[in-house]
Parts: sequence; structure tokens; C-alpha cells
Amino acid sequence: MGIQMNIEYEKDNKERIPFEHYLEEFRKIDPIEASRRTGVPFDEEKQVFTLRMMQKEYLIFYPEFRVEKAQTDDEGYGALLDEVAAKIIAIRFLTKGVASETTGKYLTYREVPWGEVYFRQFQGRCLMRLAFSYGSKLELFQAQMEKVGASKLESGDVSYEFEFINGYFVQFILWAGDDEFPPSSQILFSDNFPLSFEAEDLAVVGDVSIGTLKKI
Repeated sequence: MGIQMNIEYEKDNKERIPFEHYLEEFRKIDPIEASRRTGVPFDEEKQVFTLRMMQKEYLIFYPEFRVEKAQTDDEGYGALLDEVAAKIIAIRFLTKGVASETTGKYLTYREVPWGEVYFRQFQGRCLMRLAFSYGSKLELFQAQMEKVGASKLESGDVSYEFEFINGYFVQFILWAGDDEFPPSSQILFSDNFPLSFEAEDLAVVGDVSIGTLKKI
């Protein structure tokens, strides 16, 4: 444990492992077992998974991990088509994840295993990025969240909840800045996240989510 504590977390720790490594992991899975374990539908005839990410459905072809949008007429931005980080999260879910329901409780990053260790990096990479991207643009934030089909909440000045990946939910909470205080944010994860994802994965979840808002 002491050794692991000394590992300096880098922004692209998981992305630095060659993407080929994750593709290899994906090719090794038994797709029927993966479908049963994760609850992600798998069409044996077409050899394709149907996975949701950021409110969009994607077709993931096995074993080559070719990705297409389920809605062929959807020309909007799709993280799983364009972002290696999103592809890695999808592969990690299909190889290690489980179908699970949240109890309705949400966790801060510090509350997930190893979150305390990596919190400083998560704060800069996700919390500050969200706050400074939208803290003075609450109406833009609302418009972007509505575009991804998120549900409005009552927390903070503006807050929304959305499904990041099948059955795993994220909340973005914003407080606007003023003359005295800079804007701030909180990102909460449904309490089933630690069943399928590690703390480093959650930083990628935050990244992909904020990136999606900026690119849609």
C-alpha cells in the first residue's frame, strides 16, 4: 500500500498505457459473459454491444471495438466516437464492470477508494475546470446540460444529474462567483461507481463529461 501511495498521478495515467493494450483486453472477453455481468445488451448474431454514454446509444462491435452511433441520423458530438479516454472507460466497464443500481446516495471524489490520494489532481482537472468554464456562464451551462438530456436539481446555484454510462450517474453542481469569491463546483458520483470504476477512472469520467459539454 505504501508503494501505491507514492505513485504520482498524472493527467493521462490510464491513457498513457497504449490504447492497443485496452483493445487486447476487450478482445479477450467472453462477450456473452460481459453482457450478463454488465447488463449491456449483446446481439450474438451481429456481434455488437449497445452501450449508453452521456445520453447517447452506441453500437460497439466485437472483437474489433468499432464504434457507431445507434441513431444513424445523429450528427451531434459523440465522445465515444472521438475520444480515446471515453473508449478506455467503455472498455474498462465491459471488461471489469458490473450491472448495479445506485441506492440514491451520491459520493464526493474524496469518498471513493483512493479518492483522497488523487484529490488534488481531480480538483484541478475537473472541479476547477467545471467552475471556471461555467461559473460565470450559468445560462450556457444550463443550455448545454439540457442538450445532453440531464435532469435539473435544486443544489447550488445550478445543478444537474445525468447518466454517464449504463446505470452510473453523475451530478454537476455550480456556484457562481462574485466580487468576493471565485466560482466553485462539486461533482458527485452515484454510490455504485466504486463497484466498477477506480478513482483514476472517475477523473476521466469528469473529463469526458465536461469535454462533452464544451463540444456539443
